[in-house]
Amino acid sequence: MTTLLKETLENSSIYIPTPARVIETKQFTRLEKWFKIELPSGYSIAHRPGQFLEVSILGVGEAPISVCSSPARSDGTFELCVRRVGKLTNALHSLAPGSMIGVRGPFGRGFPIERFRGKDIIFVAGGLGLAPLRSLINEVLDQRGKYGRIAILYGTRSPQEFLFQDDMRQWQERGDIEFHVTIDRPAPDWNGNVGVITTLIPRINFHPRNTIAAVVGPPVMYRFVLIELLAKGIAEGNIWMSFERQMKCGVGKCGHCQMHHIYTCQKGPAFSYAEVKHLEEAFA
Repeated sequence: MTTLLKETLENSSIYIPTPARVIETKQFTRLEKWFKIELPSGYSIAHRPGQFLEVSILGVGEAPISVCSSPARSDGTFELCVRRVGKLTNALHSLAPGSMIGVRGPFGRGFPIERFRGKDIIFVAGGLGLAPLRSLINEVLDQRGKYGRIAILYGTRSPQEFLFQDDMRQWQERGDIEFHVTIDRPAPDWNGNVGVITTLIPRINFHPRNTIAAVVGPPVMYRFVLIELLAKGIAEGNIWMSFERQMKCGVGKCGHCQMHHIYTCQKGPAFSYAEVKHLEEAFA
């Protein structure tokens, strides 16, 4: 360990990034790339599903990115799925294994997984929403016996935008969960469901009073998924969503993530519908 790295770790705070190394990458789509990141020996981000990190590159900047790997599988490494949309994420996409980045966190309130135990669970992911939700999905699957029925619903605009296709194949092959996929419009060589993600909900059977739903995707998807889930009788407090798209500084200083009186980076990004149903900004 170099002297600089040792001093950085020994004097770490929420404002000082911890050096971490990119050890593996995979291009998922034209815009999304997967990264496996290694922390210094003896360190772990110790995150909860749904939390996020501040990821930085020296001389470029910093951006909030959700962790997409399961805490149960953490061995000094973690995973990110990054959409190329700006200066920092463009720079991340150019990194090769062996490159160094900085990480701060984890930040925010993740999903209250203790409340999910013993329940049936419906996971609803739209597009890039599968990335933060994957952490929770795999954490639940790693402790499968603690939960009831499990259904995973995933929708994208086209098959070319599918993320985590290795995971998708594994979920499809498992006999102890339901996995359904849809695309928005017909596509060549696609024989699966076509339509918005709400068209998948009637395919699954569940007991509303014993069901938790975890939903992550674009705001427009939330509106219609909520209508369907509430109509099925799932309680407002049992529908959980992530508003990680709102993040900026991560520590309640910049106000970028504010929804009315709530700082999302501190009170969220995971919220039940009951907590945010009166906040217009949540679904804008």
